[in-house]
Amino acid sequence: MTVGLPAGAEGLAETPDSHGGYPRLGDEQIATLSAHGERRHAPPGEVLFHEGDERYDFYVVLEGRVAILQGGHQIDAETLIAVHGPRRFLGELSLLTGQAAFFSAVTLEPSELLVVPVERLRRLVTQDTALGDLILRAYLIRRELLIGLGVGFRIVGSHFSPDARRLREFAARNRLPHRWIDVEDDPAAEALLRSLGIAPEDTPIVIWGRDVLRNPSNAELARRIGLKVSEVPAGTIDLLVVGAGPSGLAAGVYGASEGLETVVLDAVATGGQAGTSSKIENYLGFPSGISGAELAERATIQAEKFGASISVPAEAVSLRREDSHYAVGLDDGQELTARTVVVATGVRYRKLPIGGLEPYEGTSIFYAATLMEAQVCRNDPVVVVGGGNSAAQATVFLSRYAAQVHLVLREDELGESMSRYLADRIEQLPNVGVLPHSEVREVTGNGSLEAIEVEDIRTGERRTLPARALFVFIGAEPHTGWLGHDVALDESGYVLTGHEAAGAAAENGHWEGIERPTLLLETSLPGVLAVGDVRRGSIKRVASAVGEGSMAVRLVHEHLQTQPHAEPVAAQT
Repeated sequence: MTVGLPAGAEGLAETPDSHGGYPRLGDEQIATLSAHGERRHAPPGEVLFHEGDERYDFYVVLEGRVAILQGGHQIDAETLIAVHGPRRFLGELSLLTGQAAFFSAVTLEPSELLVVPVERLRRLVTQDTALGDLILRAYLIRRELLIGLGVGFRIVGSHFSPDARRLREFAARNRLPHRWIDVEDDPAAEALLRSLGIAPEDTPIVIWGRDVLRNPSNAELARRIGLKVSEVPAGTIDLLVVGAGPSGLAAGVYGASEGLETVVLDAVATGGQAGTSSKIENYLGFPSGISGAELAERATIQAEKFGASISVPAEAVSLRREDSHYAVGLDDGQELTARTVVVATGVRYRKLPIGGLEPYEGTSIFYAATLMEAQVCRNDPVVVVGGGNSAAQATVFLSRYAAQVHLVLREDELGESMSRYLADRIEQLPNVGVLPHSEVREVTGNGSLEAIEVEDIRTGERRTLPARALFVFIGAEPHTGWLGHDVALDESGYVLTGHEAAGAAAENGHWEGIERPTLLLETSLPGVLAVGDVRRGSIKRVASAVGEGSMAVRLVHEHLQTQPHAEPVAAQT
């Protein structure tokens, strides 16, 4: 007996593995996994796990076939995502990160399965690096595929709603598979809302499995999906890292691996601005490049493997010194106490200094170019503003999806503020037009963005560009407003560290009894360090941010050794 596939898919034996997301396991790998799990038979039609399940195990198909479905466990042309045959394994990134399942798995025929409890799998992938990397790589690719397909929970609302924009941004930045349903444009949205007994004015809502969340906060959505929201640990922790970009994640990895009780917080998502990059091509050790999302996911799993606690969303809103410790207040009213703090809050992109942007924010105007945003403007004309590497990377990436990309930059030519290899690549793209020494003056549209007016700042000539989306990369401002007056900043708001902070440190009264100079990455507060883009003089590269994050942990140890009742420092490697 078998379960029938939908019309057009009857001959589908297995989903083709054209991109590495569906590898087959070898005999040795199956033997390794068998030592940690058990074999069992499953009849056709058995649901191995449901979409929305908060916990599920790792399955290897030994015989038979298993269908992967979205939106329940009924098999039809719209729900079928993939079919797994012998030697393939099920699941995606949520299995390793503790998130809920974003799809269901149903056997199509009598099947023999190898079932490994998820806790054993997580231990195994840290011990067997070859097997662990195979599984992780496949899971990262599957997550990207799910995002592209719009699998997962559904956000229903109006593109005019600030709360709908907030939920969409949170889902996109955290790389959560989801589908956006716009009540203004989708004819089926009204019928869907009517079936749920919800009026359009009561949106946005999130539909997840059998649950309907009415205008949930980011924290509520995170809890339902399985993201780890902050919980105040008992007592004083060794190291609190505020910000989970590359520098913050590096501090989390090295802090936890060296025996420090480490907590990493971020207000929005892991990865920071780097997490929105479609491809980082100049990061050492990745000659073919790595996406910011993959780098963030790998670093997050690595930090948690060593015991770091990562909480998202959790926004730090205040910092104050209490005796030899620090209290960091969170936006939900909680407070964390730590012996040391690493500030890695990075920067936030600036907005264009023109009016009329608000109706299009989050729906047509973006400050990141990931697969989520690319899906919005597929086959449409778009405009990118900026002359740096972020704008260049976005232009290259969007050229694969948009019908036409116009790059607007103040500089006189490409390569003036961006890496030469990116400038060369842009010049070779047939669907990219470059407008040098130009600025955006006006955006227009009726409900959604339709056109951008651009002025040549040399001649004053204006030109109207058709555009369904506008991507803005015109510099950034440091996120330091939460630090308080005891942390010295420069005139632009960047954190002073090392010898530049020494003068302010000598005046703020918090260094009494500390007989040592200010450490290299230390701020004007003892035991508070700053790393990455938030620090004055930092090199705006992912590699340098990672280096500063790891270096900060060595300096944290130096600070802790000078404190009363200092415990022995763990061996450095």
